[in-house]
Amino acid sequence: MTVYVDNMRASFGRMKMCHMIADTTEELLAMADRIGVQRKWLQKAGRHDEHFDIALSKRKLAVEAGAVEVSMMDLGRILRARRPDRSEA
Repeated sequence: MTVYVDNMRASFGRMKMCHMIADTTEELLAMADRIGVQRKWLQKAGRHDEHFDIALSKRKLAVEAGAVEVSMMDLGRILRARRPDRSEA
């Protein structure tokens, strides 16, 4: 099980933000708790692309806590691989 943070640097006011995802919801929420990100900021909960947008200061804490640094392209590949197979619908 792994938590991932990408290298995005999107502006949000005076902050720079990136994405944080994990292999499981439980692991994602545990990391959010550990680095001080409120659970209410979870985006797309329960979907294959659930994530947090986190400030770079929180990204640093996540990496120190064991999160894996990936590129935005790599994060996109991870999320696409999780996408439900639409042919089964």
